[in-house]
Amino acid sequence: MSRLNDVPSSALQFYTTASYPCSYLPEQLARSQVATPSHLIDTNIYGELVQAGFRRSGAFTYRPYCDNCRACMPVRIVVDELILRRAQRRSWKRHQNLVATQHDLYYHPDHYSLYLRYQAQRHSGGGMDRDSREQYRHFLLPSNVNSRLVEFHEDGRLRMNSIIDELPDGISSVYTFFDPDVPGASFGTYNILWQVELCRALRLPYLYLGYWIKESQKMAYKAGFRPLQGLVDGRWEQLSNI
Repeated sequence: MSRLNDVPSSALQFYTTASYPCSYLPEQLARSQVATPSHLIDTNIYGELVQAGFRRSGAFTYRPYCDNCRACMPVRIVVDELILRRAQRRSWKRHQNLVATQHDLYYHPDHYSLYLRYQAQRHSGGGMDRDSREQYRHFLLPSNVNSRLVEFHEDGRLRMNSIIDELPDGISSVYTFFDPDVPGASFGTYNILWQVELCRALRLPYLYLGYWIKESQKMAYKAGFRPLQGLVDGRWEQLSNI
């Protein structure tokens, strides 16, 4: 596996963005450290970056680099240690009729329509419910790594889409959106459990869930998967105070 320090110093560069409003903590300003150029970040190098706390949004690879805040913590599930809670077992059983199919990343108007409905009901006020088709494409479809789009259908109806990256040591969960109008559904929980099973099938030890912020209600679901590891001072360790 390629190590970051094996890459010529002129190949990857890192810059820090200007401050912008934080999406998760009101009245906070955020900054990001960005790895460039994106076309040189292949699956192996990106795997190293993920281990160091980076994520990607489309072809944009970044990690939080805020001046006075360290609330964003990269987290991952060690798949062979996961202990399911009762609600998670119910979710797994509840959605066994979902049919998952994996594809290369591609645009479809049904995906875009589902994305807008999801944003409007689950993340209203953030502006993403008004994303144009090009903004949607830019956010989810560019990738220089081993990415897949997973469609979940129920009785022929599209219920959920998930973008995932297969890395040398695990699956990185990029983004998931689902039908917000199904009573009693827990598609998000089911999706994480499905990705855990995919890790096991591929003999990959970790499922990377991106960032967790203890003070953010939007991210509280991640703390429900235990034991959970976090990247603390450059080392992955089990989190106890969650």
